[in-house]
Amino acid sequence: MQTEIFKNIDTEGLNRCGQMLREGKVVAFPTETVYGLGASALCDEAVATVFAVKSRPCDNPLIAHICDEGMLPIVAKEVSPVAKRLFSLYWPGPLTVILPKTDTISPLVTAGGNTVAVRCPLHPVARELIRAAGVPVVAPSANLSGKPSPTDFETTLEDLSGLVPAIIDGGKCSVGVESTVVLPQDDNLLRILRPGAITPEMLSDAGFTVELDPNILSPLDHSKPVLSPGMKHRHYAPKAPLTIVKGEKQAVLDFLRQKQQQGAGILCFEGEMEGDFVRCYGQEDDADSQSQNLFAALRQFDHLPVNEIYARQPNPMGVGLAVYNRLLRAAEFNIMEVKQ
Repeated sequence: MQTEIFKNIDTEGLNRCGQMLREGKVVAFPTETVYGLGASALCDEAVATVFAVKSRPCDNPLIAHICDEGMLPIVAKEVSPVAKRLFSLYWPGPLTVILPKTDTISPLVTAGGNTVAVRCPLHPVARELIRAAGVPVVAPSANLSGKPSPTDFETTLEDLSGLVPAIIDGGKCSVGVESTVVLPQDDNLLRILRPGAITPEMLSDAGFTVELDPNILSPLDHSKPVLSPGMKHRHYAPKAPLTIVKGEKQAVLDFLRQKQQQGAGILCFEGEMEGDFVRCYGQEDDADSQSQNLFAALRQFDHLPVNEIYARQPNPMGVGLAVYNRLLRAAEFNIMEVKQ
């Protein structure tokens, strides 16, 4: 398949890509979180193509993206007052809300469940593309399933060139990790199913009562159904096995230097270590920089002759919780603690 590239996309290009989506084709496009592989959420064949292109397990649900709240009746049967308050605070933006689904949504989107994850993205290209398509658009990360999510055009092209009809170049994503996913409950209670840039602290400060799903920091029983992407299966992973290393800073750095001498790949913070197989994923005290650089750093190891990778544990607070969650999934929850 010849993949058409859209750089500096204009209204004409958006309309062409929107028509592709209406016709049941797939289009890769940028959002503020990661690049997404888009398809009409109303078309079984189009959604099936997304699963096939990505080699994504069919029991892993997708998020339906809308251009504004006017599209909500297409995807959601009802919207609670708690959900409406979330929309007013965080949409458009990196927040996904679980809602009761309509019958028009393809059952493939929800892995057969009766709820659907819905998001209104902040990225203007994403919103205008959905508007041009005129339908809600599923958009899981535009990569081959299991690999680190693409946060720039070049990485998206690397994975999907020749596999999809079109890719829109939108530069680098500003957030760098997938959206926060929440399940509204009664009495202003929110259950966070997947952490992201909208943090538990932000939601608490806004007056919501917040609980974290246990699966954020521990494996899920694979026999159980899930409501959100990112809860099941290995995700975000480089080819070489990854181990997270925690402990007192100096002890961890000493251990990482030993592993570096043995030829392992090392993932650490800026200014801590140097070497051919060392990659940094942001500043130790800046979780935003970590989220922006994590996936790109993980992908770089696939181009290095390393058989194992060791990563310094981030502080799981604020956006750091999302960074740590992605590392845990990439490492298949393989963590070791070192002591001085």
